[in-house]
Amino acid sequence: MLIAADGGSLTLLQEEFPDLETIHFPGYRMRYSGNRTMNLQVFSNVPKIFYQIYIEHRRLKKLITKHQLDAVISDNRYGLWSKKTYCVFLTHQVSILCPSRLKFLEPILEIITGFFIGKYDRCWVPDVKDTNNLSGDLSHRRRLPSLKFIGPLSRFANANGATSEKKFDLMVTLSGPEPQRSIFEKLIMGQLDGSKLNSIIVRGLPGKSTSRLNGMAIHNHLNSEKMYEAMLSSDVVLSRPGYSTIMDLAAVGKKAVFVPTPGQTEQEYLAKTLKERGLFYSDEQDGFDLELALAESNKYSGIKFRSDPSLLKDAVQKLLSRI
Repeated sequence: MLIAADGGSLTLLQEEFPDLETIHFPGYRMRYSGNRTMNLQVFSNVPKIFYQIYIEHRRLKKLITKHQLDAVISDNRYGLWSKKTYCVFLTHQVSILCPSRLKFLEPILEIITGFFIGKYDRCWVPDVKDTNNLSGDLSHRRRLPSLKFIGPLSRFANANGATSEKKFDLMVTLSGPEPQRSIFEKLIMGQLDGSKLNSIIVRGLPGKSTSRLNGMAIHNHLNSEKMYEAMLSSDVVLSRPGYSTIMDLAAVGKKAVFVPTPGQTEQEYLAKTLKERGLFYSDEQDGFDLELALAESNKYSGIKFRSDPSLLKDAVQKLLSRI
């Protein structure tokens, strides 16, 4: 098995799977400004994105030849398909949502993404098909012939209902593109400084340094085992509503407060939808009040979501039968 990734993702995967071969495979690497124009910046980068899709498609051809790959599973990378081997596109975002002023672009985006996803033999969606799902319109508004729901995927899926004594009032997990990750970190650290909350902060920067400041345990990064232990022993988790984080929280059954990355429509949609369902409290980053958010979070139930492992097992067995 070969793992190909870039940047922090590659570092994380190398740590989690030390026995597997890994290679550097460049990503799209877009940096965003500190204002709320992220969607406009994404659209302005469309030519660059198309070029990167073309480049990664050519790189894959070389990898298939060099490593004699029997199958390729692409985590939301549109150029990793080939007619020479069985290819799977893994995504929770079959439909790309636009802000209200750009809604007119959604049909165009559906044509473009449908073209690329159609190049793959199968599209795996880490969610369930029924209404009790996690991704909402992102993966249920649109039906594709190749689409297969494989159930939520989490590194904590085999936790088996473990329990832990409380160690922290609050766990903060930071992630996402710069400079918004750092802006959010500064905002939260400022509100935690001098508070009576016993907190643990995971900065989302792969590394091994650890420190403690005014009652806060600060980590650049935690591996899956320590991340699970920290989450399990915290009353509430404060984070961005990235889909992987949502799946992890659902696996653990932990309450959370979500603050979407400003201008990132996917996170804004997920936060709004889960809040409307009474599962997780969320608020905008601008004017965010931590004390108020923690009080409001008590009104929300959280979610405990156990996926049927046979969904993924069936998908993998069908993949193996094709190669």
